[in-house]
Amino acid sequence: MKLIKDSRKARSYREFLYIVPFLAIVAIFSYYPLYGWFYAFFDYQPPFPLTWERFVGLKWFQTMVSNKVRITQLLEVLRNTFAISGLSLAFSWFPMVFAIFLNEIKFTKFKKFVQTVTTLPHFISWVLVYSVAYSVFNSTGAVNVVLMNLGVIEEPQIFLASSDHIWFKMWLWLTWKNAGWAAIMYIAAIAGIDEELITAAKVDGASRMRIIWHITIPSLLPTYFVIIMLNLANFLSNGFEQFYVFQNAFNKDYIQVLDLYVYNLAMGNGGYSLSVAISMFKSVVSVVLLCVTNGVSKLVRGQGFI
Repeated sequence: MKLIKDSRKARSYREFLYIVPFLAIVAIFSYYPLYGWFYAFFDYQPPFPLTWERFVGLKWFQTMVSNKVRITQLLEVLRNTFAISGLSLAFSWFPMVFAIFLNEIKFTKFKKFVQTVTTLPHFISWVLVYSVAYSVFNSTGAVNVVLMNLGVIEEPQIFLASSDHIWFKMWLWLTWKNAGWAAIMYIAAIAGIDEELITAAKVDGASRMRIIWHITIPSLLPTYFVIIMLNLANFLSNGFEQFYVFQNAFNKDYIQVLDLYVYNLAMGNGGYSLSVAISMFKSVVSVVLLCVTNGVSKLVRGQGFI
């Protein structure tokens, strides 16, 4: 008996060692940077070091709610953040539908080709994505050349330097880049569906659309709901790189989301301490949203995701 317990302890110890490198990575890249939160309580001016003479307490947090100019800017930034996150949330079903129809392709080579082509953009940096966008949509790009040759327009249109429908444009670029990658989870869930259910449905005369509606979609809903709740928890996090490379003087008022605003405030206007305070506020709200969505998950599904 003692030998069995010692064997289990040794096995548990080895299994713990397997995850130590991943714990170290999380600690270094996720928890160690939290040291920077100290800057929110000081009047920090680079490159001078932090000293207690520059300690200002909650000054920068008060500035967020007392300065009318900052309040107006924050409201505009939150409007953009909510609009873009809302669009992503409203169309979060798209990767699931894409995965379902991709799974229905019977020609294996074509199916793999489509999956590869739609997944590759996920591994392309946003800088390269913007380079492609610039080559296609600038005043001398392919789109303007084709439209002018067809007589649709008389002079080049400046697509990238316009704020018209900018939220929808950003969602389209994001979908083009990530839809194939997001569909992988649903494809894996489809592979786990019991084949006997599908066979029984076919024997009963169910069409392919009936099988999709009554078997495939219900089987994917648990995965879909978990992803939805994770997206809700990250509602204030739109990312940074996409909006940074696409921003310009013409669309800045509508493309500047919270993450980009924090960066511009710190690097462009020298408000480093204020930007850290805003970033802290965003992190706290995100944690609260995560706890709320996890609680909702327990109430609705009977289990949480953390």
